Amino acid sequence: MTDQLTRESAESIDELGPVDWLVVEFPGSQFKGEIAPALDDLVEAGTIRVLDLVLIKKDEDGSVGFFEISDLDEGELGGIVAYETELATLLAAEDVEAVAAAVEPGSSAGLLVWENTWAAPFASAVRRAGGQLVANGRIPVQAILAAIEADLDEADDEADEDSEARTDGE
Repeated sequence: MTDQLTRESAESIDELGPVDWLVVEFPGSQFKGEIAPALDDLVEAGTIRVLDLVLIKKDEDGSVGFFEISDLDEGELGGIVAYETELATLLAAEDVEAVAAAVEPGSSAGLLVWENTWAAPFASAVRRAGGQLVANGRIPVQAILAAIEADLDEADDEADEDSEARTDGE
């Protein structure tokens, strides 16, 4: 995912926080207006720094179009357009094409690469101390919600069993 880094980024690589990426698909290419402001809030709070953002549109016939931030007007993306000058262009054409292959026909997707600036001081301290990342992971929110729901269902079942046991004992 690294075609190039800006000279500034290369000079301050030790101060770089963890970098993540994600792809969000929108079936039917239906967007809602709350995405851009939420991303803007994260940037303004210093939580993240947007490094790259590509929008992908796949027509019903499978033809694909790619759009960088500069290809869109501010009305479509709000304050995100202002990040264009700060982008490091980390995504190679092959990266974007691989993501586009996974997008369903008739859908659009956003491919976002960001630095977790909130974690940069910790990451830098780990590197200076000689530490190396040996494992990393992310638990999808859907998995957490499913686990919580399963726990609640189990607790309900146990409560029902306790209630039945008390009723039978009377």
